[in-house]
Amino acid sequence: MFIIGTIVFVVIIFVALFMMAAKDTSSTTTAAEPTSFNYSELPRLGKEDAPVKIVEFGDFKCPACAQFTGLIKPQIVKELVDSGKASFYFVNMAFIGPDSETASLAALSIYHQNADEFWKFFDAVYANQGNEDDKWATEDYLVGLAEKEKLNIDLELLRKDIKERTYYDELQRDIKTASDAGVNNTPTIFINGVKSAEPFNFDAISAEVNTAAKAAEAK
Repeated sequence: MFIIGTIVFVVIIFVALFMMAAKDTSSTTTAAEPTSFNYSELPRLGKEDAPVKIVEFGDFKCPACAQFTGLIKPQIVKELVDSGKASFYFVNMAFIGPDSETASLAALSIYHQNADEFWKFFDAVYANQGNEDDKWATEDYLVGLAEKEKLNIDLELLRKDIKERTYYDELQRDIKTASDAGVNNTPTIFINGVKSAEPFNFDAISAEVNTAAKAAEAK
């Protein structure tokens, strides 16, 4: 009887351990919750009520971000944003050098003056990007670029905002958003809060947007 009881006890322990292991396995394979963003705080291309929201984390000194802006972003805008399927947002992740911060402060100043002109400046900075190891995104350079692009803004206010670091707190909020989202390189793309696996593959992004759109419709 003692032996039988011992065997039963061992079996019970084994079953309990198995169930706990199964529970642990299921919990680790459960998909993570999408990351939440305060989209109303971010520069936006496209309709505010678009079913899919694409967020890029970028640094104006990042060469890969310049490639993304030149190659992938135009496809996103043409195929996904202009069709109303998605909207596109940007978060400053200024981490490469001091003038990463200067460029971000200039961009935020322009955004608060004229949200539409922000995107012209955004494209112009990347199209005219200097060497990553050089300090090129200076106050004079950025104001001069805005003037060259004939942006509909107050250039003196832009210079003042850069000099006085008017939007420093807002930039720190963006950087914290990146940290909270676990972003550690640029460009990083999120689609309805889910990190994209292939930011340089437009077909993959388009497929992820279609999946997100179907999930949004099902809610």
